[in-house]
Amino acid sequence: MHQHSPPSPRRALWRMHAGIALFWVVLLGVLYIAMDRYLQPSAAQVTSSGSLQLQRHRDGHFYVDGSIDGQPVRFMVDTGATYIAITDALAERAGLQGGEVVEFRTANGTRTGRLVRTQRITVGPHQVQHLTVGTGYTGRSEEDALLGQNFLRHFEVLMRGDVLELRPR
Repeated sequence: MHQHSPPSPRRALWRMHAGIALFWVVLLGVLYIAMDRYLQPSAAQVTSSGSLQLQRHRDGHFYVDGSIDGQPVRFMVDTGATYIAITDALAERAGLQGGEVVEFRTANGTRTGRLVRTQRITVGPHQVQHLTVGTGYTGRSEEDALLGQNFLRHFEVLMRGDVLELRPR
């Protein structure tokens, strides 16, 4: 008959440390996923009248998903921006070439970009065609963009508390 000898103290200590490390790695992973979901902006709501309602994000801004010439984009509503502003990478993916080279004065200083024409900007159920967008924006990701006045002026923009509403004119 074989008898099993108890694990050595060194091996038992190693197993305990490995178990504790695994517990913390799993816990941090779960917390990361939970925080990532918690920090995502709320989805826009479309009302029965066709208005688009956006909830204020925890950072104080309003965000909405849309597209530029079929390319997905996450817009941040910027009532102080004259034009829609997009990243160079998004402009390239959307096939927006040429345009006029310009200097943009932004809250973060002067930036060189281009003014180019799009075929279609979509935000929720709303589309506006043939708008000028500025390239050279630097968001957190390539899909980030600013939704400026050249789009917003096509709508009645209402703000009540933490809700921004875009009503078709």
